[in-house]
Amino acid sequence: MGRAEFIALMAMLFATIAFSIDAMLPALPDIARELTPDDPTRAPLILTSFVLGMGLGTFFAGPLSDAFGRRRVMFCGAGLYVASALVAWASMSLELMLVARVFQGIGAAGPRVVSIAIIRDLYSGREMARILSIAMMIFTVVPAFAPAMGVVIIAGFGWRSIFMAFVAFSLISALWLKIRLPETLPEAKRRPVRFSLMMAAVREMFAHPVVRLSIMVQTLAMAMLFTLLMLIQPVYEFVFDRLETFPFWFGGIALSSAFASLLNAVLVVRFGMRRLVTIALAAQIMLSGVMVQLSGQIGPDGFAIFAVWQAFVFFQAGLTIGNLNAIAMEPMGHVAGMAASVIGAVSTVLAAAIASPIGLLFDGSIRPLVLAVLIMATLAFSLMVYMGRVESRLPAE
Repeated sequence: MGRAEFIALMAMLFATIAFSIDAMLPALPDIARELTPDDPTRAPLILTSFVLGMGLGTFFAGPLSDAFGRRRVMFCGAGLYVASALVAWASMSLELMLVARVFQGIGAAGPRVVSIAIIRDLYSGREMARILSIAMMIFTVVPAFAPAMGVVIIAGFGWRSIFMAFVAFSLISALWLKIRLPETLPEAKRRPVRFSLMMAAVREMFAHPVVRLSIMVQTLAMAMLFTLLMLIQPVYEFVFDRLETFPFWFGGIALSSAFASLLNAVLVVRFGMRRLVTIALAAQIMLSGVMVQLSGQIGPDGFAIFAVWQAFVFFQAGLTIGNLNAIAMEPMGHVAGMAASVIGAVSTVLAAAIASPIGLLFDGSIRPLVLAVLIMATLAFSLMVYMGRVESRLPAE
């Protein structure tokens, strides 16, 4: 496999997550009408249930691939993903569909985690960073186009066909991997799963004050993003009457997170990770505070103001989540693999747990959304200020 083909395959595996979430957004009104007509605000739970499963699967996918090989775990994850998508496709109740989406998320954790491990197996140093950055850049573009793809699929074949698209996407990527990429982790380098060592690493991570605080802030940053994803479609439909053009607005605005990632690479050298996160959260507090004050007055004519605020939520995610992950990883170099799985799993699961009940509070206005983001940004900012004090008291390494 040539380098270009390898990067394309890794990008497709990364994109499983984004496609599984963002392509569902245009289907939410149809799902609400058919499966939960009495309480349409429950439909966005289809998004957070997937995220919840993905977080749970993230904890185990990495260690299992170290023990049994990359391909085996990848294929098992793809099999669970496909089977769960078929159950969701056939579901006649929202409850069954939510359960299926949790298991679909668990299956999707395989491509998410193991693809990074495969890159690490084959490349190191700057070359590894280069390939990972290119693949991740392609990945960040997927959310911009996934809703529009969902609209096309729904228009041609109905909303349930979205799940068949997930099946096709996973089967193509798994078949591509099976035919073109051999196992990258030889048996001699595999390590058995030892849950005692896993638990010891978890205890060590949460005993470190900076790691603990960074996970808490990362959870809040991800919860802001998940809350936006849950409420954005009903806001566009009922507040701004822009349901038909929603995928295009969402896609264009979502590209701001890709720009933020590029800008972060420049700014982080000058300001440092903690300071940059703190500045981004402070700006979010100011913008969201203004939006809360205006929330009772914003109607269809105020869409431009809301679009700017929405873009900054994506932009802030690009400036904070990666830096927070790096802050948490820095003291954990001796258990880096397990630390990456734990950080990803804990922050994702808790963020989904926070966002799910908030998503049920939609009242026909933007107030629940902007107020929730304001509260979470304020808590996250306070934790970052406290983190600075904690770091000043820690002994220099």
